[in-house]
Parts: sequence; structure tokens; C-alpha cells
Amino acid sequence: MVEQQPRRIALLGSTGSIGRQTVDVLAAHHDSFRVVALAAGSNAEVLAEQVALLQPAAVALGDEAVLAALDLPVGTDRIGGADALETLATRDDVDLVIVATGGLVSLRPVVAALESGKVVATANKETLVAGGHLVMPVARRRAAERAVSDPRDPYASPLAWLRPIDSEHSALWQCLVGEDMASVAALILTASGGPFLDGPADLANITPQQALRHPTWTMGAKITIDSATLANKGLEVIEAHWLYDVDYDAIEVVIHPQSVVHSAVRFVDGSLKAQLGTPDMRLPIQYALTYPDRRPSPAAPPDLVAIGRLEFREPDEARFPALRIAREAGRQGPRASAALIVADEVAVARFLARSLDFTGIPRLLEAAVERFGAGPRDPDIDELVELDREIRAVFSSGPVGGVS
Repeated sequence: MVEQQPRRIALLGSTGSIGRQTVDVLAAHHDSFRVVALAAGSNAEVLAEQVALLQPAAVALGDEAVLAALDLPVGTDRIGGADALETLATRDDVDLVIVATGGLVSLRPVVAALESGKVVATANKETLVAGGHLVMPVARRRAAERAVSDPRDPYASPLAWLRPIDSEHSALWQCLVGEDMASVAALILTASGGPFLDGPADLANITPQQALRHPTWTMGAKITIDSATLANKGLEVIEAHWLYDVDYDAIEVVIHPQSVVHSAVRFVDGSLKAQLGTPDMRLPIQYALTYPDRRPSPAAPPDLVAIGRLEFREPDEARFPALRIAREAGRQGPRASAALIVADEVAVARFLARSLDFTGIPRLLEAAVERFGAGPRDPDIDELVELDREIRAVFSSGPVGGVS
């Protein structure tokens, strides 16, 4: 019997919420994985702790001056410059790239990694919301190459090459393994509903502190605010369209306050398959790392008796218009959905800085899509970067189009 070698990992965005939880999973399965490369934006202190724990061969940090001063083991490569993430993602000694960064900065590394034959596990929404038309053809080509020799090969699926870390998309992926997509009637994304599902009636005076109190999940500030507005669910609708090659009419959203059913698939025969788990991001992270295998997890399994009741409701798009705005942007095309996700990053930052009220978030999203959504239907990466710059220049400050 040939002993399986540890899978070699590059972790981009190692010091954020997803990155730190990924480190937990990697540490729990240290015999199966070897971390070759770590990249972080600015948190040098946490990065140094991770380097001491994981002993990577290469390290990147957004601030090159801080990187140069970082106390690293002898022989550790310091990778700087605008192409640092791409350099790490395409190293010859990397098998799997985990993308835990935010923003369009990860789009080039994802495409480059797939092109060079790496598996990519991503929690970065921009990868698909803004760049699905660029990323998925590469993943499908990789899958088709494997299918030629064996259609039953687990890597004959695009999802084996571009693996979602989102709990909802991991759930859909798990429900679809072994299924014929022709038998799928609908994908059902579940949403907790956030902290304001049942009140207050007027959301205009919501504070950042209130919006950051998510009832079931512990996440970073950006995604927590997106959950409160339901913008995250709209972005996930667009991601689902690209990941599973499913029409928007066949993607549904259901409010599920307990966050135990992470998503479900309805088949043409009327049966429903759902994935259940505790609200712990280490579960989808681990599935993306170990697919097609399952391993013991550091996360606790759900106790159905203790949970007692599972509730489901229809989303209120009048109260949470970001869901509707996102779906419409997705239908309009990649440029509109790219405008949407950049505007959402700007809007959330302004809300957290108290220069935009809570209900101003969806207004800003709609204004950005209306102003910038038209144009080349399939923008390349350079056009997406320029679009990002233009939207930030227009919407990062001041009242625009009724937004204040």
C-alpha cells in the first residue's frame, strides 16, 4: 500500500475569520496537510503566530516594510509586490489554494491557480459574483480533461476544482454529489434572517453594534452586516448560478432562523435533500479540504432533540430589498453583479464608519448597479479592476443619488 503524501496548501487571507478557522482545521489534521504558503493583509502579529505553528516555506504580507521586519525562520521566503498572491497560488509545491481574502484582489490568483492545475477552495465572493464568467470555464475545462479517462472520477466535476467554502454552497455541493443535474428542479438557499428578522419595524436608526449581533453565526464584520441586510443571500444566489450552472428562476431563498439546515435541493420527482450541521464554518472548510473523503471534525454535530424545532419562512424583499437588487443584477450580467459586490463593500464600510445609515446600504447598491451595470457583458479582469476603482471614487463618500 502506497502511503498518501500530505496535501500541500497555500492559504491566502490567513489572519481573517475564515483564515483562522482554516488554520484550526489544518492543525486538527496536521498529518494530512502541509502548509507551504501563508498570505495576510496587515495583521503581522497573528501571521507571525501562524508561521510559528505551521512553518510555511513562503510568507506574504500586504505591508512590505512590515514583512521585511517580520521575524521568520531562516530560509522562509518573503514574497512581496502586487503579484504576491498569484506567486504563492501558482508555486510548484502547492496542490490546493485556499482563498480566504475579500475583494477583487483574489480573482487573478484564482484564475492563475486553476490554469496551472491547482485545486482552489474559496470563501471569496468576488471570485464568482464578479468573475464567474472568467473562473468557471477554467474549472469546467479541468473537469472535462479528467472525465475523458473516467467520467466517475471525483475530479470530473468542476466543483472538485473550484470548491465553495460558504456553508450554503457547501451544503448544495454535498446534496448534489452523485446526482444528475438534469434531475434538479430547484436549489434552495437558506438564510438565518439576521438580527432584524422580527423587528424593529423601522431599520433606519439601526446602529453597527446592533447589526453585528448575529443570532446564530460568529463571523467577520462584513459578512455579518451582509447577513443583516440579506445582501449576502443575494450574492449567494449569483454564486449558485455560476457554480451549478442553474437558471435564476430555479434558485430559491428560504428564511431559516435556526441555521441548522444550510441549504437544500429539490428534485424533479418532488423529493428534497438537505444538509444539516451546526453553525460552524469549520465544517464547510474541512469538506472543501478533504473532498471526496470525510474526516472527523473539530465541530460538534447537531443535536436534533435539543434543537427541537426547525422553522422556515418566505423572505420579505420589501423589508430587505438587497436580495431583490442582487437577483436583478445577476440577471443583468457580470458587469452589473460586479458593480453590486463592489458597492456592497463600500456601503458596509460606510455603515460601520457611520457615514451611511442601515437602509442606505441597499439604496447605494441599487444606485451603483443602475449607474455602472451597463457596458461590456463579459468584462475581463482589467475592466473589473477599473470598475472597482470608479465605483469607489463615486460612492465612498458624500450623498449620491439620494444615498446619505
